[in-house]
This record gives sequence, structure tokens and C-alpha cells, in this order.
Amino acid sequence: MKNYRVKLSYRGTNYHGFQRQNNAMTVQQAVEDALSALLGENITIYGCSRTDAGVHAREFYFSFKTDNPIPPRGIVFGTNVRLNDDIALLSCEEMPPEFHARYSCRGKEYEYLVYCSEIRDPFLCDGAYRLMKPLDAGLLNREAQAFVGEHDFKSFCAADCEKENTTRTIYSFTVTQTGRLYRFRVAGNGFLYNMVRIMVGTLICINEGKLEVGAVKRLLQERDRTLSGRTVPPQGLYLDRVFYDDIYNRK
Repeated sequence: MKNYRVKLSYRGTNYHGFQRQNNAMTVQQAVEDALSALLGENITIYGCSRTDAGVHAREFYFSFKTDNPIPPRGIVFGTNVRLNDDIALLSCEEMPPEFHARYSCRGKEYEYLVYCSEIRDPFLCDGAYRLMKPLDAGLLNREAQAFVGEHDFKSFCAADCEKENTTRTIYSFTVTQTGRLYRFRVAGNGFLYNMVRIMVGTLICINEGKLEVGAVKRLLQERDRTLSGRTVPPQGLYLDRVFYDDIYNRK
């Protein structure tokens, strides 16, 4: 039996997240259905992450096993013709038997887009969070540096997060501006439920004066979700990069 790693991208607007659900269409179900039809067997895929409803992925990986002799190129093109236009397999490669898309992952990078304008942009309606007033990118970038390093992110995960260990390491966090579009880019070894959206929401609250400058350091110590900023909507969030060990020759 061969073990494959597949890279794909998707626009999450029409899906209730990645992970299969009993009462809603998800990316996992769409891909599993397409792969199963192509390979003539029931395929289960294992994703590198669980994205929420409406969240997008420019780079996402999953792994699966099959006895079918079809080559990797055939898997990519044969699956793509069975998928809607908002999901695309980008590559496929055979991996060692022990590789697992989730458990072999060593880190991820997310990007969150904010569009600041009194008038909506029809091309960003499901691809960015719109605010009426401009942001101070310099201030936000300075404040974001307090997230970098190993911290307990209890204040920055959903109240119903079931993880007992809420300590994570953030490698980098930058905020940049191009015209009316602001990019929040954060990379780390792992992320809790809604963590990126709450971190971005907290920075925006600092920009709006609803939280004091320097609040991030205090909130990390407080370990209380009720004290941090709002959870920004999912449509501005993109899983942008996924990191694996060098032994897997990530391309």
C-alpha cells in the first residue's frame, strides 16, 4: 500500500471547514468523494489542519493510502476533474509509510486580510474583513511582536477550546499595509482554536483604543479569554504555508 502526500488549495466560502461533518458539506468530504470515485475504493484523507467554515487555504496538505497503481500525476488530474472549481489538488508525491499530514507537521503560517474602506470591494467580500476606518500598520506591527516566542495562549483561544496544553511558540508576526489592504502574517509551531482570529481581533481593539497599548503582554499573563479582543470573521483568514521536517523533502 502506498502512502501519498497531496498539496491542495481551496476557497472555503462554500464549505463548513475542512473536517467531515454529518450535516454539512466540507472540504474533506468533497475530496474524499472525488478520490474514492477515481480510485474505486473508500478513501479516507488526513489533513494537516482543521480550518473553520469560511476559512481559505492557499497551501494545505493531506495524506492518504491506497493500493491503486495510478501514478501521482493521474491522482492530481483525475481528482481535479471531479472537484468543484473552488478546490484544486496542486501536487502529489509518495511518502514513507510513517508520514502523516497532521502529526508530521512542524509548523504553519497564516495570513489574515483586512480591507479598510467605507465602500465595499465586491472582489473581497468573502476574502477579507472590511473595516470602515484605516488602521495604523506601524502600531499594529509593533504590538504584534509581543506574541513572538513561547507563551501560554489561553487568553487567545475560543472559550470552548478543549486543549489542556495551551502553550505555543510563535516564530514571527508582521503587519503590513498596501493601500487599503492590511496583511497580518503569523507563523508558529501550532495554533489553538480561533487563535489567529483572536490575536488579530485583539490588535484591532488596541488600534481602536478599546485595549491599551501594550495589552498583549498583560493578556498573555492573565490567561482569560474574556479580557482579550474580539474574534474577527473567518473570511479574511488563509492557511498560507505548512512546514514539515527536511527528511520529507518539502518542496
